[in-house]
Amino acid sequence: MAPLTTIQSAPGPTATLIYDDWYPALRSSELRGKTLKTAMLLDLPLVLGRKADGKIFAMRDSCPHRGIPLSHGWFDGNTLTCRYHGWEFEPCTGQCSIIPSLSSHDHLDATRIYATAYPCVEQDGYAWVYIPSPGTGKKVKTAELPELPKFSEKYRTAHLTADLPCNVDHGIIGLMDPAHGPFVHQAWWWRSRHSIREKTKRFEPIPQGFRMAAHAPSGNSAPYKLLGVYGHPVETTIDFVLPNRRYETIRCGPKWFASLTTITPVTSTTCRIDVIGAWNVFYYVPFVTPIVKFFGNRFVQQDQETMIQQAEGLKHNPSLMLIDDADKPAKWYFALKQARLENNPNAKHPLEAAIDLHWRS
Repeated sequence: MAPLTTIQSAPGPTATLIYDDWYPALRSSELRGKTLKTAMLLDLPLVLGRKADGKIFAMRDSCPHRGIPLSHGWFDGNTLTCRYHGWEFEPCTGQCSIIPSLSSHDHLDATRIYATAYPCVEQDGYAWVYIPSPGTGKKVKTAELPELPKFSEKYRTAHLTADLPCNVDHGIIGLMDPAHGPFVHQAWWWRSRHSIREKTKRFEPIPQGFRMAAHAPSGNSAPYKLLGVYGHPVETTIDFVLPNRRYETIRCGPKWFASLTTITPVTSTTCRIDVIGAWNVFYYVPFVTPIVKFFGNRFVQQDQETMIQQAEGLKHNPSLMLIDDADKPAKWYFALKQARLENNPNAKHPLEAAIDLHWRS
């Protein structure tokens, strides 16, 4: 009998969050003019906007004076003003410039006061925000910003998103689960439960994650069969990288499709899935982008519906299990996450060398 790993979720259930990394807050196209937008990342309320010079910013949505959300204030393209007492802040640094109530008898230097501002960069159509560990000072050394790989100058893109009523751990192990496809994603255009077959995939360790080595994509998935029109062998590579990223690259000679999927913790009990896709396959075929978005949305909705149903059971805090081999990637994820949380650079990688896993899907 295959060994089992038992997981006991905490009441809630909650998940321990990973700080000191980049997370997508929202689509950067939403940040325009003098509009302020709000988002929640890792239980932190954020206010985001775009300055007149085009640079985007993210601040904690709380005035350091009396705590009113700064998103209720005014933004003129350069300065964010609190609506309660008119304190003015430079949004990229959080530095206060003016406190209107100060009189000639006050000696307080307003410029020594800072609201909390986070590193914020526009990349691949998203506003990525770096969330440091609680208590970290204003100056932080950020990790490398994630980027979707592209393999040609001309390509098309699409973005998908869905909220998930589960903690980030359940979202991530669902993301890397290879066995749910024939059941969750049953469709004439994808696969059916009757198409299940035994599979063998090679996995390799990479820094902060693991890789499903280059392999021919599943022959029981209809979209992959379409790539045969190009007359080249089709290969797929899938990487998982902490804290929450799944990169998939499909190559067919000079043609390619790439995606970056993230499971972002919104709170300790909820998360969000975001998918960034780019491709040059069928580049000149009309209506490819809306077709990709239609079927991609349906695919993500199927995952969302399943997570909503799973949440009904998780709220009763059941004991759970992981089995070999289909759940091995989930075990690796938990081991890698624990080493990261312990800040242990000498921790042994749970995947010591390349290994073949076998399952049916």
